[in-house]
Amino acid sequence: MASIASPYGLKAVNLIGGLPYAGSTRSLLLNPAGYGTNIYTGSMVYVKASGYVEIATATGADATTNGMPVGTANTGIVGVCTGFSYTNSQGQTIFGQYYPANSLNGVAYVVDDPNVVFQVQSAGTVAQSALGLNIAMSVGAVSTGSATTGNSTGSVVAGASGSTTTAVFRIIGFVDMQGISVVGDAFTDILVKVNPGYHSYTNAVGL
Repeated sequence: MASIASPYGLKAVNLIGGLPYAGSTRSLLLNPAGYGTNIYTGSMVYVKASGYVEIATATGADATTNGMPVGTANTGIVGVCTGFSYTNSQGQTIFGQYYPANSLNGVAYVVDDPNVVFQVQSAGTVAQSALGLNIAMSVGAVSTGSATTGNSTGSVVAGASGSTTTAVFRIIGFVDMQGISVVGDAFTDILVKVNPGYHSYTNAVGL
């Protein structure tokens, strides 16, 4: 059961309506001269005005100061990373679970379908009554990860918000499996979808 905090970022599960997620991704470039921050599998990324992607660092708690990404445009995330390639110091092309900061010729493989349902762990208990409410990423756990596993350690906050409050995700279900996670566990695993406006493809604001 999810009685111990073990956040893993966002994992694609299926599509809205129950169709299976077929594993499709889009290859998006990082700055070929090197991007100065690690990016992990399960991390959210967005497209900069340069046309290259960077890791999202805002919580998505609102559409202004903590929007996706943080900044004046808040044009939304383009998706969640599932892996990377880059050139190492020996000139070899490496395919890996995370992108090491400042690596050259980086490519992120991104789940960019705005209708994908993601699994994510909460930083606390989420009750059944939270179904249909909005929720954001935890402060300080948006762009974190492990260079050992290559996985994100991002999680969502423990408290969901009402329908009048904007936030990056809508709670659409729970990972309700005995022995793994059930509703109301200390660190509940939930299913979420990106809200319109927080995804680049559903946000009418261009770069």
